[in-house]
Amino acid sequence: MSGGELGLCISVFLACSVEAVEALTIVMAVGSTRSWRSALAGVGVAAVALAVIVVVLGAALKTLPIDALRLAIGLLLLLFGLQWLRKAVLRAAGLKALHDERSAYREELAAARAAGRPRAGWDVYSFVASFKGVLLEGLEVALIVVTFGVNQHRTALAGAVAGVAVAWVIAAGVAVRAPLARVPENTMKFAVGVMLCSYGIFWAGEGAGLSWPGGDAMILAIAPAVLAAALAAVASLRTVPGE
Repeated sequence: MSGGELGLCISVFLACSVEAVEALTIVMAVGSTRSWRSALAGVGVAAVALAVIVVVLGAALKTLPIDALRLAIGLLLLLFGLQWLRKAVLRAAGLKALHDERSAYREELAAARAAGRPRAGWDVYSFVASFKGVLLEGLEVALIVVTFGVNQHRTALAGAVAGVAVAWVIAAGVAVRAPLARVPENTMKFAVGVMLCSYGIFWAGEGAGLSWPGGDAMILAIAPAVLAAALAAVASLRTVPGE
């Protein structure tokens, strides 16, 4: 496996795992409170919708010239990465609350109960909540899978890694029968943000006509630089003026 493929696998796995944990919390809350059948139906429909998005978007991107493709994918990954990294930096600096699955689970439970007693049979609330949760949490991952996969001509590999990530999250959730609160989501989000930004910078540069010294190996220099900048931002934000 090449370095580019390894980076693809790690980035997709971490991103998909984080979003799958958050989607699992929503599904478990509405399923256990209201209707498992309706909740799982929402999950299934959302999964089909995400698969269609991956196929359609992947086919559309493949029609672009290679330089335009790399530039578009690079900018898209950089945009995603900066969003992930901004939130991770704010959390690490103590300016934004750390994501807590137990708290999120309690909030989803309260919302499900406040929606009234579920009717026997089909429960619209459970279906809609699960569908929306899985679709929204999975949409960004689907775009990451497509961009990584199409650029490196390994869409099947990216999809397989995403499937493995979802499978382990589901298996863990079934095993513990509770939200996966011990998963280090905030650390994983920091890592995903660094990797997305690094690949985004690299591919955007290639698409713009830049010839990186060392080729793909240049990512090994870009990633530490992005990480160092992020850690410096954390240290700067932690400093209280006047101390």
